[in-house]
This record gives sequence, structure tokens and C-alpha cells, in this order.
Amino acid sequence: MIKVERTFPAPQSLEIEKTKESGTYNHPDVIDQLRHDFYDKCYICGIKPVLDPEVEHRLPHKNNSIAGRKFDWNNLFWSCRHCNVAKNNVKYDAGIIDCCIRDPEKYIHFSVNEEAVEAKAFDPSDCEASLTAELVEETFNLKNTGIRKVASEARLDRLQKEMDKLSYELRKFRRKKDSHLIKRNLHILLNRKAPFAEFKRNYVRDHILDYPELNDYLE
Repeated sequence: MIKVERTFPAPQSLEIEKTKESGTYNHPDVIDQLRHDFYDKCYICGIKPVLDPEVEHRLPHKNNSIAGRKFDWNNLFWSCRHCNVAKNNVKYDAGIIDCCIRDPEKYIHFSVNEEAVEAKAFDPSDCEASLTAELVEETFNLKNTGIRKVASEARLDRLQKEMDKLSYELRKFRRKKDSHLIKRNLHILLNRKAPFAEFKRNYVRDHILDYPELNDYLE
């Protein structure tokens, strides 16, 4: 999960649809604006592009029984189906981090090894950060059904490939720190728009003494 800048005004269809008995929040203007704002990345797992997109409500509307949530532009997020299903658990109803307001990288440490993802809140008493970390881990590691096992493993595999790309460019950077091409490649890999950016950025941040020149890429 990375910091996202939500654009305003809200899509016009939301104001119209909320007045209808069976209004919908996924008209093309909503989809296009969410896809743009979230860099076509799932806001929970960071996969890009999202091939099975869904409009996700950070705070559940419970079949529109909680007033104001279903069509609230600030409550709509760009998600993959796998993460949306994982988040559909009552324990997350209290709310995970709103990445349009809080920068998740300031509150959660993201890392990955050959077998699993680990996400830990810096402050365990921060309920939003702790819930977010737990959800991120579940989307990569939970394999309690056959479909979820396949989806989790696919995300872990794609994440590991992105980390391999980063490792490759860092090795080249150590040998040739003046190369503009290598710096450009690293800048692209570490940009918030990149897939799984939070994991790559955290890795460099953890090893910043080895790569002080890359600190500006983490801003």
C-alpha cells in the first residue's frame, strides 16, 4: 500500500446515483477516475495492472444501511477481486489505513522473502496500521481455499520478480554509480506508480547506508 492523491471533484454519476433506489457506484466516470488516481494498482496488494478490478469500500456500507458510505467518493478505492474478498471480513470493518490521507510507508514495514510477505505496524497500538498490515499479509500468504492459494501464490511470485529486478539494478548501480541509465531504471522501479512499490522502497530504505544516493527516489 502506498500514498495516493485522490483527485476532485468526485465523479458526477455518484451524486445522481445516490438518489436512486438501486443506484450504482461503478459508472465509467468512477472507474476511470479511480484507475487513474490509483495508478491502476490494487491499493491493498500493489499488483499492477489490476486485471480483475473492483470498486472497494474502505468502510463497509452494509447494503447501504450505513448512511453516506456507499456513494462517498472518499470511501471508494481501486482493488483487485482477491483483496476485496480478503477484506470482506468483519475484523476489517473498523477501517484500514486511508492511503489517500495517511502514508502507509510511515506506519508499516513491508518485506518479503522466498516464502512469504511480512507487514508489521511500527506502532502496534495504531489500530488502522495493524489491521492494514494483517490484511496485506493475508493477501499474499493466506491459502485456506484452493482459489485463494492460487491467487496468493501468483501475487507472491510477481512481487518476487519485481524484487529480483530491483536487486539486479542495485548490483549494477554498485559497479557503476554514474550511469544515467541505471539511475533511470531505479527511479522507475522505486516510483510509487510501480507495482509493489512499497516493498522495493522499504528494501532500499532498510539499506540506505549502502545506497545514500537513492534517498531522493524515496521522497
